[in-house]
Amino acid sequence: MRLRVVRRTSVSRSLMYLAPVASILFALGIGALLILVTGNDPILVYRAIFLGTLSSRYNLTETVVKAIPLMIAGLAVSLSFRMKLWNIGAEGQMYMGAFAASGLALFFPGLPKVVMLPGMFCLGFLAGGLWSLLAALPKAYLNINEVITTLMLNNVAVLWVGYLVYGPWRDPRGMNFPLSARFVDAGQLPTFGGTRVHTGLVVAVLVAAILAFTLWRTRWGYEIRVIGESANAAHYAGMDVLRNTLLVMFISGGIAGLAGMAEVSGVIHRLQPEVSQGYGYTAIVIACLARLNPWAVLMTSLLFAVLLVGGYSVQAAGVSASVAGMLQGVILFSVQVSDFFLTHEIRLMRRA
Repeated sequence: MRLRVVRRTSVSRSLMYLAPVASILFALGIGALLILVTGNDPILVYRAIFLGTLSSRYNLTETVVKAIPLMIAGLAVSLSFRMKLWNIGAEGQMYMGAFAASGLALFFPGLPKVVMLPGMFCLGFLAGGLWSLLAALPKAYLNINEVITTLMLNNVAVLWVGYLVYGPWRDPRGMNFPLSARFVDAGQLPTFGGTRVHTGLVVAVLVAAILAFTLWRTRWGYEIRVIGESANAAHYAGMDVLRNTLLVMFISGGIAGLAGMAEVSGVIHRLQPEVSQGYGYTAIVIACLARLNPWAVLMTSLLFAVLLVGGYSVQAAGVSASVAGMLQGVILFSVQVSDFFLTHEIRLMRRA
């Protein structure tokens, strides 16, 4: 007798929905054991995380604020991943989008809001898209691995923004802090109901709706999915793989640029060295957990926002904030394992 891994011929709908839930519950159980090893009470830690994010209107809205850049960046990554283009550069594309949008707000403060905000969105999208093309062109024409190029470009973008805020764009009235001048009101995204939740949330929902419609209801979306499954089959069918590679990477980077624009315009209201708190990297995890489904990206982003904001809450209880990061890793591992068992099963086979 021996164990053999066999691909499933079909997957029931109930298993499709139960597997992610079971994997998250399993991850919370493993996380509880790890928290015990660190000498803390897992019940108190989980209570601090969820009460610190969902127990009041303020905590809930702050969680949504944290989820907005994760949503937009996660959607950006999920689009490129759908075509097997491994865009690891959402972090840098966010910074470039923030840089371009900030330039308009800082150097043209007299523009009316109806011109300023659309202009900032357009510049943020364009800057993020062009930045991703720096990696897409070598990939398309020379087959250079886009993982390396997009990852290295992240450092360049972060250092470029750092140069600006430490140098020519530093606010002379900022008491020597590395910050740009504060945006005028016309350069700030509107908020809802006296909270910090801004219209970037509407942008995230609109982008998710557009991507879902494009991927599953249009011919171009069909081409993206076919190329992602097999570039050779797409070539044989007459699809333009080169053009789609450049276009998908440009749009993916552009959406990530929108995340950077939304962060500086909706939350920070200025350009600073820490535009992103690793949102571009967390977006990769979110896209994988959501199985590249745009609507699932929105929900998964909320889950990760709970963990991020909850990480600050557990610090007040004397627990390291790294507990939240540990839980993220355990959840990713558990969901990836559940994905494997959705498509495969282990059978006990008799030896011939």
